[in-house]
Amino acid sequence: MAEHYTRFKDISVSERILNTVFLLTIGLGYLMALANMYYTHQGLDGKAGLSVEDVVISYHGSSSQTRLGTAIRGIMEPNLKYKGDQDVILQWIQHGADEPEYNEKVAPILNRDCVTCHTPSINPSLPDLTHYATVSEVAHAGGATVPALVRVSHIHLFGIAFILFFIGKIFLLCDINVYVKRVAVVIPFAAMLLDVVSWFITKSTPSFAYVVVYSGALMGLSMGLQILLSIYQMWFYSNK
Repeated sequence: MAEHYTRFKDISVSERILNTVFLLTIGLGYLMALANMYYTHQGLDGKAGLSVEDVVISYHGSSSQTRLGTAIRGIMEPNLKYKGDQDVILQWIQHGADEPEYNEKVAPILNRDCVTCHTPSINPSLPDLTHYATVSEVAHAGGATVPALVRVSHIHLFGIAFILFFIGKIFLLCDINVYVKRVAVVIPFAAMLLDVVSWFITKSTPSFAYVVVYSGALMGLSMGLQILLSIYQMWFYSNK
């Protein structure tokens, strides 16, 4: 007797609705994640928009500028309540970014205008600006620290892995070649792992920033295709 595998035509309308709203919600969440990534990394090179150089500065660092200084002159400037606070922070960086001056002049500004977003419990992907030890990491030339990369990567791996698993489980109900499905469900996991590993390699080898970009794009594209194909076959495809 031939083996029978469940396909979208075998599930109920209620299950199709559940799968569809889940996939649409995940798709919207991913778009918001892309927007967050854009606003987190763009402008670090002093130019508008997101570029590979921004990725290099985020992970490897820059010999001529600090992440905090670049942000204060660029994307974070509108968040400062008073224009003069920009000069206070930049002068602190130029003076060596020491702790006494931080406590006296810089901490009150950051606590008032920045920590609403730059707090690990609120947004672990953004630099932590809640205390001197973490602020000093972005106030000196250099990219993300290894502890920061470890913190973000373990959250990234745990969270994205669950999302890809459930998307893949639904995608397996598609009526397509079984070997294509086996390869398709592996690709986003492989791309995610390559993406995370590339963060650490880019820390020492800036040219690896291209791998960060391409692996992230591959994960998003493969995940998006699984979502779109699953929704299409659930509602518009018939192979009786």
